[in-house]
Amino acid sequence: MAWFLVEIRYIPEKFAAARPAHRQFLRKLADEGTVAVAGPIGDDEGGLALYQAEDEQALQQIIDADPYHLEGAIAERTVRPFNPVIGAWVP
Repeated sequence: MAWFLVEIRYIPEKFAAARPAHRQFLRKLADEGTVAVAGPIGDDEGGLALYQAEDEQALQQIIDADPYHLEGAIAERTVRPFNPVIGAWVP
């Protein structure tokens, strides 16, 4: 399994309507252990989430199912591999 940091920037006029479905989607992923932490950044300009997936292709399938993506509420999405070495989540 690999870790990925995903940052999105919202389209202001579209994200609010999709937010409840987006949060439900992330809660399910968190319950499954796929999302470690997620939340908005700035003044509702975007969001940041830490995902765990088999590989980047598997992650892509997961994040493409996000209601924000499906509803066209994302202006920009950045995916970066992440290697946690220190912290409460690191064995």
